[in-house]
Amino acid sequence: MSQATFRFYAELNDFLPRARRGVAFQHVFSGRPSVKDAIESLGVPHGEVDLVLVDDESVDLAAPVFDGARVSVFPMFESIDIATICRVRAEPLREPCFVLDVHLGRLAAYLRMAGFDTTWRNDHGDEDLARISHEQRRALLTRDRGLLKRSVLTHGYWVRSIQPREQFLEIVRRFDLFRSISPFSRCLRCNQPLHPVDKARIECQLPPRVREREVEFKTCPSCHRIYWKGTHYQRMRELISEAVPR
Repeated sequence: MSQATFRFYAELNDFLPRARRGVAFQHVFSGRPSVKDAIESLGVPHGEVDLVLVDDESVDLAAPVFDGARVSVFPMFESIDIATICRVRAEPLREPCFVLDVHLGRLAAYLRMAGFDTTWRNDHGDEDLARISHEQRRALLTRDRGLLKRSVLTHGYWVRSIQPREQFLEIVRRFDLFRSISPFSRCLRCNQPLHPVDKARIECQLPPRVREREVEFKTCPSCHRIYWKGTHYQRMRELISEAVPR
C-alpha cells in the first residue's frame, strides 16, 4: 500500500468529511491511480477542479499519484488568470456560458435575464448535458454530484443552494460575474441575443398600456418575442443589487 498527502482548497472542502476540510490529510491507496481517480475516490468531482499541484508542480488529471506525493487541489479560479500554469486541461474556461440540468429551470431563467448565455431544456439527459458542456465549452451547473464525475466533463459546478434566487446569487459570486451582467439583452425563451427594434414596427403587437408608456423595445430574432423594461426588468435590477458587492 502507498500513501500520499492531500489538501483541498476553498469550496472543494464541501465534498469532504468535516475532519478533512481545510487541512492536509493522508490518503492510503494501491497501485498508481491517476489524479482524477484519486480525487474522485475522495468524493470531489473532477469537473470542479481547475488546478492540481503534485509536489508543487502543476499536472493534468491523468498524472499518476505516487507514494509520498503531496497533492494540492484547487477549485476554479475566475478572478485570477492561471492559464499559463494550469495543466489540468488544455484551455481554461473564461467565457461565462452555461448548461444547466433539468432541475435548474428557474436558475436558467435568472441567468438569461441577467444576460448570460445559458442552455437549458427539460428533456436533457445526463449524457446530453455532459456532451453539450464538452463540445460547446459550457460550465455545467447541476445539483447532481455524480454528473460532475463523467469523464468527458471538463468544467462543472455543484450548485449548493436550493432556492433559485439564492442559486443565482451563488453563481454570480462564484464565477465573478458582476462586471458581465447585462439585463435586457437575451431572450428568456430562446437564449438568443436581443436586437433593438423601432417601436413603429411592432406597435400593433403591443398591449395598449405598454404602447402608451414604453419607448424602448427589443426583439428575439429566433422566436420574435418582444421585450420592454417591464416588471421583470425591475425585479432583475433588485436581484442584481443583492449580488453586487458594495
